[in-house]
Amino acid sequence: KGRGVGTRVLELLADDARPSGIKTFEAWVPRESRAIVELFASSGFAVSEHADVTPEVLHVSLDLDQTPMFLDRSAARARTAAAASMRPFFEPRGVAVIGANRERGRIGSEVLHNLIDAGCTAPVYPVHPQGGEIAGQQAYARVTDIPGVVDLAIVVVPAAHVLSIVDECITKGVKALVVISAGFGEVGAEGRALEAALLDKVRAAGARMVGPNCMGLLNTDPAINLNATFSPVYPPAGGVAMSTQSGALGLAILDYTRRLNLGISTFVSVGNKADVSSNDLIQYWADDPRTDVILLYLESFGNPRKFSQIARRVAREKPIVAVKSGRSAAGARAASSHTGALASSDAVVDALFEQAGVIRTNTLEELFDVAALLARQPVPR
Repeated sequence: KGRGVGTRVLELLADDARPSGIKTFEAWVPRESRAIVELFASSGFAVSEHADVTPEVLHVSLDLDQTPMFLDRSAARARTAAAASMRPFFEPRGVAVIGANRERGRIGSEVLHNLIDAGCTAPVYPVHPQGGEIAGQQAYARVTDIPGVVDLAIVVVPAAHVLSIVDECITKGVKALVVISAGFGEVGAEGRALEAALLDKVRAAGARMVGPNCMGLLNTDPAINLNATFSPVYPPAGGVAMSTQSGALGLAILDYTRRLNLGISTFVSVGNKADVSSNDLIQYWADDPRTDVILLYLESFGNPRKFSQIARRVAREKPIVAVKSGRSAAGARAASSHTGALASSDAVVDALFEQAGVIRTNTLEELFDVAALLARQPVPR
């Protein structure tokens, strides 16, 4: 149907076939279904058309070798899909804050006030069981009671209630969820099981999720003005995009960027990165016209091979600068306590970054020094 599903299914079938020694797919296609033959051709696989089986049927062979053309096209499709799935986070038509509170100083109420104070151009809807009015905005008892479109939901409720809230968001048609709530994979086996159930719900609905256990995200584009974090700092607009795993460190990072007057395009605290990771964000930023430099604060890798493949392609267009926690034993313990993940071997991380063309720094101070340099002059050729 022109939405890329058929091509993606073909890629997944090929991925399953290769380890079993299958080198070729054979297809018998109704002659009037030329769109299917064109799908095969656009996939990047080498395609051979054979003599007609009958006047109505065409026989086609696909070579499953991962040729440079296949890899390029597959990467381009993945990049387009990842960027499209990130758009509701950064360019929402409506934002719901679930767990908004009338009492200042609580995370839900601070997120709500930050959205309003930043001048968010999308409608902002507080969600509170008692409804009424919060911060001058009409509040709703449930997400499903909101009359307008909601692309982005910020979830700030106790972990035990998150699954039921996500069910309501899915019913409403929310495609982007930011789960700030803690109490998931970072706290042990019970939390990991809860996080797995949460991820199953999100993926089954075709939605995406940042978090859980994160501090939110922001977009300084004047056309959007999205500050969906609980940080008291809203950085100046600029060409630097950043992702961090540590929410606590994210607060310090935003304050640091303001003191350096380093302009930020978008910022994301990924927390436990159960779904959205730096891999998705790098692909979004690759095509974001407002982003010139990509910064990463990493505590662990979910899929190092995929990270390397993505970063290698994107770093040819935009510099990627990263600081990896855990170089010392104390740093490794700190990273583990936040995400529940063990830090990777430092030598392996060095090799991974070098192979991917990522600039590695030792400290956050160095990270921002390099970012300031890259943001203010062209990348050397």
